Amino acid sequence: MAEEEGPTVELRQRRKLKSSENKESAKEEKIRDTPMPERAPKHVLFQRFAKIFIGCLAAVTSGMMYALYLSAYHERKFWFSNRQELEREITFQGDSAIYYSYYKDMLKAPSFERGVYELTHNNKTVSLKTINAVQQMSLYPELIASVLYQATGSNEIIEPVYFYIGIVFGLQGIYVTALFVTSWLMSGTWLAGMLTVAWFIINRVDTTRIEYSIPLRENWALPYFACQIAALTGYLKSNLNTYGERFCYLLMSASTYTFMMMWEYSHYLLFLQAISLFLLDSFSLEQSEKVHEVYKIYIFSLFLGYLLQFENSALLVSPLLSLVVALMLAKCLQLNVKKGTFIAKIMKVINFYLVCTLTVTLNIIMKMFVPHKENGHMLKFLEVKFGLNMTKNFTMNWLLCQESLQAPSQDFFLRLTQSSLLPFYVLVLIICFLSMMQVIFRRINGKSLKETITLEDGRIGGRPEIIYHVIHTILLGSLAMVIEGLKYLWTPYVCMLAAFGVCSPELWMTLFKWLRLRTVHPVLLFFPRLMTELMELQEFYDPDTVELMTWIKRQAPVAAVFAGSPQLMGAIKLCTGWMVTSLPLYSDDDLLKRNENIYQIYSKRSAEDIYKILTSYKANYLIVEDAICNEVGTMRGCRVKDLLDIANGHVVCEEGDKLTYSKYGRFCHEVKINYSPYVNYFTRVYWNRSYFVYKINTVISFQS
Repeated sequence: MAEEEGPTVELRQRRKLKSSENKESAKEEKIRDTPMPERAPKHVLFQRFAKIFIGCLAAVTSGMMYALYLSAYHERKFWFSNRQELEREITFQGDSAIYYSYYKDMLKAPSFERGVYELTHNNKTVSLKTINAVQQMSLYPELIASVLYQATGSNEIIEPVYFYIGIVFGLQGIYVTALFVTSWLMSGTWLAGMLTVAWFIINRVDTTRIEYSIPLRENWALPYFACQIAALTGYLKSNLNTYGERFCYLLMSASTYTFMMMWEYSHYLLFLQAISLFLLDSFSLEQSEKVHEVYKIYIFSLFLGYLLQFENSALLVSPLLSLVVALMLAKCLQLNVKKGTFIAKIMKVINFYLVCTLTVTLNIIMKMFVPHKENGHMLKFLEVKFGLNMTKNFTMNWLLCQESLQAPSQDFFLRLTQSSLLPFYVLVLIICFLSMMQVIFRRINGKSLKETITLEDGRIGGRPEIIYHVIHTILLGSLAMVIEGLKYLWTPYVCMLAAFGVCSPELWMTLFKWLRLRTVHPVLLFFPRLMTELMELQEFYDPDTVELMTWIKRQAPVAAVFAGSPQLMGAIKLCTGWMVTSLPLYSDDDLLKRNENIYQIYSKRSAEDIYKILTSYKANYLIVEDAICNEVGTMRGCRVKDLLDIANGHVVCEEGDKLTYSKYGRFCHEVKINYSPYVNYFTRVYWNRSYFVYKINTVISFQS
């Protein structure tokens, strides 16, 4: 039997080398030739089960505790339970107020179908404009929250605002749980997950905006993206069994689609992920089939999202779809050549060039034939941001002055360093990157590598899931170094990657092997400052805004239209339900133009000019904010009135520009003095320390 068995195995090995065109049969033969592993002793199985059980318990507990922490912190900050409904709603600032107002509208609707119809044909928010609010503002979270609130009978148990913020806080708990699991999968120990959560909470000023703006789309969407990344991490692991792969694939599919439905910019983030997977596939790290399965998930999610988002053409012209289609076409054209040969290296370069060229070409073709609304203001912003163009346009300069759209400050890096996060992250990234490059060069040179990587190998860069995370975090970090607002996408994964490296014996073994040291067990010394904010008493106090909203609800006609700064208009829409002239949304060119025109109330324009602008939007009341009119900005040239003066040519901003002298004073100052011609156009009807409300006269009286 022994003599017959030897040739059979040798024959199978020869057939495996020659049957490159038949991958399925090769896989079956590989499985058939693989020796069955010996059953582990019972005490080993018990240890594995106990490890998994404790890890899962720690992950769920971490998520629950973080959600409870957010709830307690929110209560201590705003004294939410002791506030009246109007005071609670005022805590929702800017675009957050708009999102929550539509949640209220859905609850007031006689039926869900009627509520959806009114949102998709909304003409009660912005004057002279009918909008599909569900599509334009991605209101799917509000639709889901309203359905859950009424379907579960929660209206008899809890107030709508607590139900709404409770869902968001619960999602944040899922967020940190997913980061916990991702770090655990990468390192093999749930202690890495605990460290991830600790770093996330300590650096939460730079990891999340949940404390400042609860209803933001990213707060609804990023938890699903974290779940998708956790599933993708497990899916890319080489030693995962069939059932584990199926579970990860299903979770990845569901979370990818949900993420795409929750946030209008989600496809850009998935585009970066697709680039990371493309580079992983280009390095031939034995995961080509799995990577292309992920591409199929992208295509399915894009087309399903296109259909359910009212045929959202932005998804069809997105770079994600162009890249995935290009990758699929390149795979069909790819030739099977022996790895490590000169021809194989040339084919890799050609394939890379082909994918890049096809992606750009397909995207141009799609934009030519698919009707879509081009975000021209975003392209102009990027041109000015990177110094490719200059502009005096108010909207562009206003966007450039926003802190979230500027480069990160030194305080950001200082905070990450003080919490010890940044030093560990840099160390882990360098080790993983160098190990990755070492593996790639070995493959380029045709050297064979072991399929199963052990701890003693000291080759952390050979694991596909590690390579993916290294590439992905570098891409996200590069963007965060340019625009500070993108740090909320990057910093959570900094916490996860740093914690994985600190707690991973394999990473330290890689380093020690380079240094020619023997096995050394790293000692982790970490004593963070945690949850001290709960000991501090805070209070949200804004009586002037409360008085303004109360006056509007009691004195203003129901059909009145209010004009003012977009941030204040969002609060008025939420707290009163009255129609406004503008909204704090920056993804629509028409709304941006409206905002710029309404902001002219803080410029050096005549009363007649301002009157014509306001009446063109059918405004009945004007609200002047003292904080904007008398703003003392810390950054030169970034005050609203400075930007308006530059746009209107009332100041010299560059050499060679001509100064246009304005014979009018600043409108927001002049209108308060109550003299002609201002009193002919505007009548003051209410004021307090912060706000001045003027009725826009319909009959002009030119009395001195």
